[in-house]
Amino acid sequence: MNMPTTQTGRPLAVLAPPAEALARAEPWQAPRLRLWHGAALVLLVLIGGGVADAAATPQQAGVLAVLVRWTPLLLRGFGFNILISFLSMGLGTLLGVALGLGLISQTHGTRRLAWVLTQFFRNAPWLVLLFFAIFLIPFQLRVGGLTIPLPGWFKAVVGLSLPVMANVAEILRGAVSSIPSGQWEAAESLAFSRRQQLWLVILPQCVKRMLPPWMNLYSILTTSTVLASIVGVNEVMTLASQVTAAEGGRTDILAPLYGYIMLWFFAYCYPIARYTVRLERRFAVKI
Repeated sequence: MNMPTTQTGRPLAVLAPPAEALARAEPWQAPRLRLWHGAALVLLVLIGGGVADAAATPQQAGVLAVLVRWTPLLLRGFGFNILISFLSMGLGTLLGVALGLGLISQTHGTRRLAWVLTQFFRNAPWLVLLFFAIFLIPFQLRVGGLTIPLPGWFKAVVGLSLPVMANVAEILRGAVSSIPSGQWEAAESLAFSRRQQLWLVILPQCVKRMLPPWMNLYSILTTSTVLASIVGVNEVMTLASQVTAAEGGRTDILAPLYGYIMLWFFAYCYPIARYTVRLERRFAVKI
């Protein structure tokens, strides 16, 4: 193809067609969690601790000594946060798969009901759903002559599993929609029923597509488990308030203490975020 030239013989710059320009443009990528973010968080904790030490009286213990003293207790609370995240993610995933199957149901009524439930629980604030779980779930159940207590952590698990359910349902629906129609046609040509098409052909291909967003959702859920403090669960934020009270209500240790806890969440979620990026690259769907 001959390029247009100027009178001096130099090639004339020609704008590429919009389609070609878009094809050459690099796709926008959302900012990723980097290791330097954790280093910056450590620096902020150290600066906050230095400021708190400078403001403390000689009779008060240093911030580092306070953090070291209460670390075993706070670690037990952080472990409870992780346990709540496991239980909520497991329950929410099971319910979300069932709700997601309703979203792709061939029955109009089932599909409409599943859509309403998905939109409601997906867009409702997590804290509001947690309050609903607190007030709607009784403190105990009586089955015959047996009394079954329902502690606060159980209500927190139920409350946090509701938004997880809705998001997993949407993840499943999106994964099923991304499967090429030829897969459905091939399964139908083998005389598979609708259920066999889903469970034997379609859903196994959806697993790798669902895994990265599912892991991202788990990271969000893990950081949201601190909301369980409103139901009196002895998780890390509740114990942090107790530590502040035990130290005489010192307000100077609040920033270093909560920054210290934030650093734990970063250390836990950072490997998940990095592994999610690897999975996204490995399972990228090429069109």
